[in-house]
Amino acid sequence: MSNHLHIVCLDVPWPADYGGVIDMMNRIRALNRQGVKVHLHYFSYNDRGIPKELHIFCESVNVYKRRKKTECLSLSLPYIVSSRINRELTEQLNKDNHPLLLEGLHCTGILPFLKHKDRKICVRMHNNEEIYYKELARASSDLFKKIYYTTESRLIRKYLPTLPKDLMLACVSDADIRFFEAQGFTNAFLLPTYPSWQEVNSLEGMGTHCLFHGNLSVAENEEAALWLLNKVFNKVRVPFIIAGKDPGRPLQKAASLCQHTCLIRNPSDSEINDLVQKAHINVLPNFNKNITGIRLKLLHSLFSGRHCVTTPAMVSGTGLEAACHIGNNSSAIASIISQLYYKPFDEDEIRFRKTLVEPSFNNDRNTGKLLRRLW
Repeated sequence: MSNHLHIVCLDVPWPADYGGVIDMMNRIRALNRQGVKVHLHYFSYNDRGIPKELHIFCESVNVYKRRKKTECLSLSLPYIVSSRINRELTEQLNKDNHPLLLEGLHCTGILPFLKHKDRKICVRMHNNEEIYYKELARASSDLFKKIYYTTESRLIRKYLPTLPKDLMLACVSDADIRFFEAQGFTNAFLLPTYPSWQEVNSLEGMGTHCLFHGNLSVAENEEAALWLLNKVFNKVRVPFIIAGKDPGRPLQKAASLCQHTCLIRNPSDSEINDLVQKAHINVLPNFNKNITGIRLKLLHSLFSGRHCVTTPAMVSGTGLEAACHIGNNSSAIASIISQLYYKPFDEDEIRFRKTLVEPSFNNDRNTGKLLRRLW
Protein backbone atom coordinates (compact mmCIF):
# COMPACT_ATOMS: atom_id res chain seq x y z
CA MET A 1 0.00 0.00 0.00
CA SER A 2 1.41 3.36 -1.07
CA ASN A 3 1.96 6.20 1.37
CA HIS A 4 0.21 9.39 0.31
CA LEU A 5 1.42 12.76 1.56
CA HIS A 6 0.03 16.26 1.10
CA ILE A 7 2.67 19.00 0.84
CA VAL A 8 1.68 22.67 0.96
CA CYS A 9 4.43 24.94 -0.37
CA LEU A 10 4.61 28.68 0.21
CA ASP A 11 5.77 29.18 -3.41
CA VAL A 12 6.03 27.13 -6.57
CA PRO A 13 9.01 24.82 -5.99
CA TRP A 14 10.19 24.95 -9.61
CA PRO A 15 12.43 26.35 -10.96
CA ALA A 16 14.54 25.83 -7.84
CA ASP A 17 16.36 29.17 -8.01
CA TYR A 18 16.64 30.28 -4.38
CA GLY A 19 17.43 28.62 -1.04
CA GLY A 20 13.95 27.85 0.30
CA VAL A 21 12.71 26.49 -3.03
CA ILE A 22 15.83 24.34 -3.48
CA ASP A 23 15.16 22.81 -0.05
CA MET A 24 11.50 22.12 -0.90
CA MET A 25 12.12 20.71 -4.39
CA ASN A 26 14.91 18.39 -3.29
CA ARG A 27 12.66 17.08 -0.52
CA ILE A 28 9.90 16.35 -3.05
CA ARG A 29 12.41 14.49 -5.22
CA ALA A 30 13.66 12.46 -2.25
CA LEU A 31 10.13 11.56 -1.17
CA ASN A 32 9.34 10.44 -4.70
CA ARG A 33 12.46 8.22 -4.75
CA GLN A 34 11.22 6.51 -1.60
CA GLY A 35 7.85 5.71 -3.17
CA VAL A 36 5.73 8.39 -1.49
CA LYS A 37 2.76 9.61 -3.51
CA VAL A 38 3.10 13.39 -3.17
CA HIS A 39 0.01 15.56 -3.56
CA LEU A 40 1.47 19.02 -4.04
CA HIS A 41 -0.33 22.24 -3.22
CA TYR A 42 1.35 25.61 -3.71
CA PHE A 43 0.65 29.31 -3.92
CA SER A 44 1.36 31.05 -7.21
CA TYR A 45 2.17 34.74 -7.22
CA ASN A 46 5.20 34.98 -9.52
CA ASP A 47 3.45 34.09 -12.79
CA ARG A 48 5.36 30.82 -13.12
CA GLY A 49 2.27 28.74 -13.92
CA ILE A 50 2.40 24.97 -13.43
CA PRO A 51 5.85 23.74 -14.46
CA LYS A 52 5.61 20.35 -16.19
CA GLU A 53 8.61 19.12 -14.17
CA LEU A 54 6.44 18.95 -11.03
CA HIS A 55 4.29 16.18 -12.52
CA ILE A 56 7.37 13.95 -12.79
CA PHE A 57 7.66 13.83 -8.99
CA CYS A 58 4.08 14.43 -7.82
CA GLU A 59 0.89 12.37 -7.95
CA SER A 60 -1.17 15.55 -8.23
CA VAL A 61 -0.47 19.30 -8.43
CA ASN A 62 -2.86 21.96 -7.14
CA VAL A 63 -2.31 25.72 -7.47
CA TYR A 64 -3.86 28.52 -5.42
CA LYS A 65 -3.70 32.29 -5.68
CA ARG A 66 -1.98 34.13 -2.88
CA ARG A 67 -4.17 36.99 -1.66
CA LYS A 68 -3.08 40.60 -2.03
CA LYS A 69 -2.36 42.82 0.97
CA THR A 70 -5.59 44.76 0.44
CA GLU A 71 -7.60 41.52 0.67
CA CYS A 72 -6.26 40.24 3.98
CA LEU A 73 -5.12 43.12 6.15
CA SER A 74 -4.87 41.93 9.75
CA LEU A 75 -3.69 43.32 13.06
CA SER A 76 -3.09 39.82 14.44
CA LEU A 77 -1.80 37.74 11.52
CA PRO A 78 1.43 38.29 9.57
CA TYR A 79 0.85 38.89 5.88
CA ILE A 80 2.96 35.84 4.99
CA VAL A 81 0.33 33.76 6.86
CA SER A 82 -2.95 35.58 6.17
CA SER A 83 -2.30 35.73 2.41
CA ARG A 84 -2.16 31.92 2.28
CA ILE A 85 -5.38 31.06 4.11
CA ASN A 86 -7.42 29.53 1.31
CA ARG A 87 -10.83 27.83 1.49
CA GLU A 88 -10.31 25.77 -1.67
CA LEU A 89 -7.07 24.40 -0.20
CA THR A 90 -8.65 23.36 3.10
CA GLU A 91 -11.54 21.72 1.27
CA GLN A 92 -9.06 19.64 -0.75
CA LEU A 93 -7.11 18.63 2.36
CA ASN A 94 -10.26 17.70 4.29
CA LYS A 95 -11.22 15.06 1.70
CA ASP A 96 -8.85 12.55 3.32
CA ASN A 97 -6.65 12.03 6.36
CA HIS A 98 -3.25 11.64 4.71
CA PRO A 99 -0.28 13.15 6.58
CA LEU A 100 0.43 16.79 5.84
CA LEU A 101 3.73 18.64 5.45
CA LEU A 102 3.43 22.43 5.59
CA GLU A 103 6.44 24.17 4.07
CA GLY A 104 7.08 27.18 6.26
CA LEU A 105 5.27 29.05 9.00
CA HIS A 106 3.66 30.82 6.04
CA CYS A 107 1.27 27.91 5.43
CA THR A 108 0.08 27.33 9.01
CA GLY A 109 -2.92 29.68 8.82
CA ILE A 110 -5.04 26.80 7.54
CA LEU A 111 -4.57 24.69 10.70
CA PRO A 112 -7.79 25.81 12.47
CA PHE A 113 -9.81 24.82 9.39
CA LEU A 114 -8.63 21.20 9.15
CA LYS A 115 -11.26 18.66 10.31
CA HIS A 116 -9.24 15.52 11.09
CA LYS A 117 -7.85 16.14 14.57
CA ASP A 118 -5.76 12.95 14.59
CA ARG A 119 -3.98 13.82 11.34
CA LYS A 120 -0.17 13.76 11.34
CA ILE A 121 0.97 17.30 10.56
CA CYS A 122 4.55 18.55 10.30
CA VAL A 123 5.71 22.12 9.65
CA ARG A 124 9.05 22.64 7.93
CA MET A 125 10.54 25.66 9.71
CA HIS A 126 12.99 27.04 7.14
CA ASN A 127 14.23 29.42 9.83
CA ASN A 128 12.95 31.53 12.71
CA GLU A 129 10.82 33.94 10.68
CA GLU A 130 10.61 36.55 13.45
CA ILE A 131 14.40 36.90 13.46
CA TYR A 132 14.63 36.56 9.67
CA TYR A 133 12.29 39.51 9.07
CA LYS A 134 13.95 41.52 11.82
CA GLU A 135 17.30 41.06 10.07
CA LEU A 136 15.78 41.96 6.69
CA ALA A 137 14.56 45.21 8.23
CA ARG A 138 18.01 45.94 9.64
CA ALA A 139 19.77 45.29 6.32
CA SER A 140 17.27 47.12 4.08
CA SER A 141 17.90 50.72 3.02
CA ASP A 142 14.38 51.11 1.60
CA LEU A 143 12.15 52.85 4.19
CA PHE A 144 8.91 51.18 3.09
CA LYS A 145 10.51 47.70 3.05
CA LYS A 146 12.03 48.39 6.46
CA ILE A 147 8.58 49.26 7.87
CA TYR A 148 7.00 46.17 6.27
CA TYR A 149 9.71 43.79 7.52
CA THR A 150 9.56 45.26 11.03
CA THR A 151 5.77 44.93 11.14
CA GLU A 152 5.93 41.32 9.93
CA SER A 153 8.51 40.45 12.55
CA ARG A 154 6.32 41.83 15.34
CA LEU A 155 3.20 40.06 14.06
CA ILE A 156 5.09 36.76 13.73
CA ARG A 157 6.20 37.09 17.36
CA LYS A 158 2.54 37.42 18.41
CA TYR A 159 1.32 34.68 16.05
CA LEU A 160 3.79 31.91 16.91
CA PRO A 161 2.41 31.23 20.45
CA THR A 162 -1.06 30.58 18.97
CA LEU A 163 0.12 27.38 17.24
CA PRO A 164 -0.46 24.01 18.97
CA LYS A 165 2.45 23.28 21.28
CA ASP A 166 2.62 19.61 20.22
CA LEU A 167 2.88 20.49 16.51
CA MET A 168 5.78 18.71 14.77
CA LEU A 169 8.40 21.29 13.77
CA ALA A 170 11.15 20.14 11.40
CA CYS A 171 14.00 22.61 12.02
CA VAL A 172 17.16 23.15 9.96
CA SER A 173 19.51 23.81 12.90
CA ASP A 174 19.99 23.00 16.57
CA ALA A 175 19.82 26.72 17.35
CA ASP A 176 16.31 26.89 15.88
CA ILE A 177 15.26 23.81 17.86
CA ARG A 178 16.39 25.47 21.09
CA PHE A 179 14.44 28.62 20.21
CA PHE A 180 11.17 26.78 19.57
CA GLU A 181 11.57 24.61 22.64
CA ALA A 182 12.03 27.77 24.70
CA GLN A 183 8.69 28.93 23.23
CA GLY A 184 7.02 25.83 24.69
CA PHE A 185 6.94 23.59 21.59
CA THR A 186 7.47 19.96 22.58
CA ASN A 187 7.99 18.24 19.21
CA ALA A 188 10.77 20.17 17.45
CA PHE A 189 13.39 18.01 15.72
CA LEU A 190 16.33 18.40 13.36
CA LEU A 191 15.75 17.93 9.63
CA PRO A 192 18.82 19.35 7.86
CA THR A 193 18.55 21.44 4.71
CA TYR A 194 18.23 19.44 1.46
CA PRO A 195 21.07 20.59 -0.80
CA SER A 196 21.39 19.73 -4.48
CA TRP A 197 24.88 18.35 -3.81
CA GLN A 198 25.28 14.95 -2.17
CA GLU A 199 28.98 14.30 -2.73
CA VAL A 200 31.94 16.61 -2.23
CA ASN A 201 33.45 17.32 -5.66
CA SER A 202 35.91 20.08 -4.76
CA LEU A 203 38.99 20.33 -6.95
CA GLU A 204 42.53 20.18 -5.66
CA GLY A 205 45.16 22.79 -6.42
CA MET A 206 44.75 26.44 -7.34
CA GLY A 207 41.65 28.30 -8.48
CA THR A 208 41.43 31.48 -10.52
CA HIS A 209 39.44 33.98 -8.45
CA CYS A 210 37.62 34.89 -5.25
CA LEU A 211 33.84 34.58 -5.42
CA PHE A 212 30.80 35.91 -3.59
CA HIS A 213 27.48 34.51 -4.80
CA GLY A 214 23.83 34.69 -3.73
CA ASN A 215 20.47 36.24 -4.52
CA LEU A 216 21.62 39.85 -4.84
CA SER A 217 18.07 41.23 -4.63
CA VAL A 218 17.98 40.12 -0.96
CA ALA A 219 19.09 42.89 1.39
CA GLU A 220 21.53 40.80 3.44
CA ASN A 221 23.35 39.58 0.29
CA GLU A 222 23.57 43.06 -1.21
CA GLU A 223 24.92 44.31 2.13
CA ALA A 224 27.58 41.58 2.17
CA ALA A 225 28.66 42.22 -1.44
CA LEU A 226 28.97 45.99 -0.89
CA TRP A 227 30.94 45.39 2.33
CA LEU A 228 33.37 43.14 0.50
CA LEU A 229 33.88 45.75 -2.24
CA ASN A 230 34.30 48.70 0.09
CA LYS A 231 36.08 47.10 3.06
CA VAL A 232 37.98 44.03 1.86
CA PHE A 233 38.82 44.05 -1.84
CA ASN A 234 40.01 47.64 -1.66
CA LYS A 235 42.85 46.14 0.42
CA VAL A 236 43.37 42.84 -1.41
CA ARG A 237 44.04 43.30 -5.11
CA VAL A 238 43.10 39.87 -6.45
CA PRO A 239 40.46 38.89 -9.03
CA PHE A 240 37.02 39.11 -7.41
CA ILE A 241 33.71 37.95 -8.91
CA ILE A 242 30.25 38.76 -7.57
CA ALA A 243 27.51 36.59 -9.10
CA GLY A 244 23.80 36.37 -8.44
CA LYS A 245 20.23 37.23 -9.14
CA ASP A 246 19.01 40.79 -9.83
CA PRO A 247 21.76 43.04 -8.42
CA GLY A 248 20.55 46.57 -7.60
CA ARG A 249 22.00 49.82 -8.95
CA PRO A 250 24.16 50.61 -5.88
CA LEU A 251 25.94 47.26 -6.22
CA GLN A 252 26.31 47.58 -10.00
CA LYS A 253 27.86 51.02 -9.59
CA ALA A 254 30.22 49.94 -6.80
CA ALA A 255 31.40 46.92 -8.80
CA SER A 256 32.05 49.03 -11.90
CA LEU A 257 34.39 51.29 -9.91
CA CYS A 258 36.54 48.36 -8.73
CA GLN A 259 38.95 47.44 -11.54
CA HIS A 260 39.68 43.89 -10.42
CA THR A 261 35.99 43.03 -9.85
CA CYS A 262 33.51 41.42 -12.26
CA LEU A 263 29.74 41.41 -11.58
CA ILE A 264 27.82 38.57 -13.25
CA ARG A 265 24.07 39.17 -13.34
CA ASN A 266 21.56 36.31 -13.25
CA PRO A 267 23.93 33.43 -14.00
CA SER A 268 22.48 30.03 -14.81
CA ASP A 269 22.81 27.12 -12.39
CA SER A 270 25.61 25.65 -14.48
CA GLU A 271 27.44 28.99 -14.55
CA ILE A 272 27.19 29.32 -10.75
CA ASN A 273 28.43 25.75 -10.28
CA ASP A 274 31.37 26.48 -12.58
CA LEU A 275 32.23 29.71 -10.74
CA VAL A 276 32.06 28.02 -7.31
CA GLN A 277 34.23 25.09 -8.40
CA LYS A 278 36.85 27.18 -10.22
CA ALA A 279 37.15 29.78 -7.43
CA HIS A 280 40.21 29.56 -5.23
CA ILE A 281 38.32 31.19 -2.35
CA ASN A 282 34.56 31.43 -1.79
CA VAL A 283 34.02 34.49 0.41
CA LEU A 284 30.68 34.47 2.25
CA PRO A 285 30.31 37.08 5.00
CA ASN A 286 27.07 37.52 6.94
CA PHE A 287 26.20 40.33 9.32
CA ASN A 288 23.03 39.10 10.99
CA LYS A 289 23.17 39.82 14.70
CA ASN A 290 20.69 37.03 15.34
CA ILE A 291 21.32 33.63 13.78
CA THR A 292 18.62 31.48 12.22
CA GLY A 293 18.56 28.73 9.61
CA ILE A 294 21.47 27.79 7.34
CA ARG A 295 22.54 29.26 4.00
CA LEU A 296 22.63 26.91 1.03
CA LYS A 297 25.39 28.97 -0.60
CA LEU A 298 27.63 27.92 2.31
CA LEU A 299 26.86 24.25 1.62
CA HIS A 300 27.41 24.80 -2.11
CA SER A 301 30.87 26.21 -1.37
CA LEU A 302 31.76 23.32 0.93
CA PHE A 303 30.50 20.61 -1.42
CA SER A 304 31.99 22.07 -4.61
CA GLY A 305 34.49 24.83 -3.82
CA ARG A 306 37.99 25.15 -2.46
CA HIS A 307 38.82 27.46 0.47
CA CYS A 308 35.82 29.03 2.20
CA VAL A 309 36.20 32.32 4.12
CA THR A 310 33.35 33.69 6.20
CA THR A 311 32.29 35.54 9.34
CA PRO A 312 31.04 33.97 12.60
CA ALA A 313 27.38 34.72 11.89
CA MET A 314 27.37 32.53 8.76
CA VAL A 315 28.54 29.37 10.51
CA SER A 316 27.52 29.75 14.16
CA GLY A 317 25.62 26.67 15.32
CA THR A 318 25.86 24.90 11.95
CA GLY A 319 28.57 22.40 12.89
CA LEU A 320 30.49 23.53 9.79
CA GLU A 321 32.88 25.91 11.52
CA ALA A 322 35.87 23.56 11.19
CA ALA A 323 35.63 23.56 7.39
CA CYS A 324 35.81 27.36 7.11
CA HIS A 325 38.32 30.15 7.71
CA ILE A 326 36.56 32.66 9.94
CA GLY A 327 37.30 36.37 10.38
CA ASN A 328 35.57 38.83 12.70
CA ASN A 329 36.13 42.02 10.70
CA SER A 330 37.26 43.35 7.33
CA SER A 331 40.97 43.45 8.27
CA ALA A 332 40.86 39.81 9.41
CA ILE A 333 39.02 38.69 6.26
CA ALA A 334 41.49 40.58 4.05
CA SER A 335 44.44 38.99 5.87
CA ILE A 336 42.98 35.48 5.54
CA ILE A 337 42.36 35.98 1.80
CA SER A 338 45.92 37.23 1.30
CA GLN A 339 47.30 34.10 2.98
CA LEU A 340 44.99 31.59 1.27
CA TYR A 341 45.18 32.99 -2.25
CA TYR A 342 48.57 31.35 -2.82
CA LYS A 343 47.87 28.19 -0.79
CA PRO A 344 46.82 25.12 -2.84
CA PHE A 345 43.69 23.29 -1.73
CA ASP A 346 44.74 19.74 -0.97
CA GLU A 347 43.37 16.20 -0.72
CA ASP A 348 43.34 16.18 3.09
CA GLU A 349 40.90 19.11 3.12
CA ILE A 350 38.63 17.37 0.64
CA ARG A 351 38.69 14.18 2.71
CA PHE A 352 37.79 16.14 5.86
CA ARG A 353 34.83 17.81 4.12
CA LYS A 354 33.51 14.45 3.01
CA THR A 355 33.36 13.25 6.61
CA LEU A 356 31.75 16.50 7.76
CA VAL A 357 29.03 17.33 5.24
CA GLU A 358 28.10 14.16 3.34
CA PRO A 359 26.61 12.21 6.29
CA SER A 360 24.75 15.22 7.76
CA PHE A 361 23.17 16.39 4.52
CA ASN A 362 22.27 13.06 2.93
CA ASN A 363 18.79 13.75 1.51
CA ASP A 364 17.62 10.14 1.35
CA ARG A 365 18.74 9.36 4.90
CA ASN A 366 17.07 12.49 6.27
CA THR A 367 13.89 11.71 4.34
CA GLY A 368 13.77 8.34 6.07
CA LYS A 369 13.83 10.13 9.43
CA LEU A 370 10.93 12.34 8.34
CA LEU A 371 8.87 9.39 7.10
CA ARG A 372 9.23 7.59 10.43
CA ARG A 373 7.60 10.57 12.09
CA LEU A 374 4.77 10.85 9.58
CA TRP A 375 3.76 7.14 9.60
